[in-house]
Amino acid sequence: MSRAVLTERRDATLLVTLNRPDSLNAFDESLHHDFADALHEAGDSAVRAVVITGAGKAFCAGADLRATRTASPGNSTLRHTFNPNMLALSALDKPVITAINGAAAGAGLALALAGDIRLASSTAKFVPAFVDIGLVPDNGGSFYAVRLLGYARAFEWLATGRRLGAEEALRMGLVSEVTEPLELLSRALAIAAELAEKPGLAVGLTKRLLNQAYRGQLAEQLEAEAALQALAVVAPGRAEARARMVARISGNGGESK
Repeated sequence: MSRAVLTERRDATLLVTLNRPDSLNAFDESLHHDFADALHEAGDSAVRAVVITGAGKAFCAGADLRATRTASPGNSTLRHTFNPNMLALSALDKPVITAINGAAAGAGLALALAGDIRLASSTAKFVPAFVDIGLVPDNGGSFYAVRLLGYARAFEWLATGRRLGAEEALRMGLVSEVTEPLELLSRALAIAAELAEKPGLAVGLTKRLLNQAYRGQLAEQLEAEAALQALAVVAPGRAEARARMVARISGNGGESK
C-alpha cells in the first residue's frame, strides 16, 4: 500500500508530496499520519529547505468529506490532527515552499498559504470552501489569510467563499509567482536549493524573527478556530449543507473542505 505522503531528498531540500491523487489529496487519517512523519523528517539538520506539493491534478482538496469520521471538526479532529501538524510546520526553522499545482480548498488552502514562499501553477485554484458547508476557516486559514491580505480583503474572500484563479491570487499577494504547470516543481526546487545554500543559520533565524513580529500567535488562532468550529458544526442547516457537498463531490470529483 502506497504512503499518503511521499518524501524525497534532493540534496539539502526535502520534497514532500501529498499522495492521494484519486481523492485530490484530501486529508484522511492516513494523510494526517504520514504528513506528521514527513514533518519529523523535515526537522533533520541535513534538511535546509522544504517543498510541499500534491500528486496528480490537485494540491489538496481539504478534509475528505467521504472519509469515516470519529469526531466533529470542531472537537478532537482539529485539535489532534490538523493543528499539531500546522504547528510543527510553522516551527521549522527552515524555508518552506508550497508548490500549488492545482486546486487548494478548505484545509488544503490553509496548508498552501502556510508556505514561506508560495508558487502556483497557472492551473491552480484557491477555494475557501468553508462557508459553503457552514463552517469557519480552520487549519490556520484565518491566521494566514489575514497575514497575507489584511482584514478587509481576507474577510471578503473567506466570507463569500469566492474561488480565485492563479493570476488573481498573484495580484492579491497570495502567491509570489505563477508558472506553467510543467515548470512549477523545478522552479520551487530551484528556489529551495538557492535558500539551502545560504551560509549558517541566517535564513532559518530570519524566518523566526519575522514570525515573532506578528502579535497573534498561530497556536492561539488554531485553538480559536477549533472552538468556533464546534459552534458552527451544530448550527441549523449545517448538516444539510455538508450532505449536499458530499453528494456533489461523489458526483463529479470536486473539491472537499
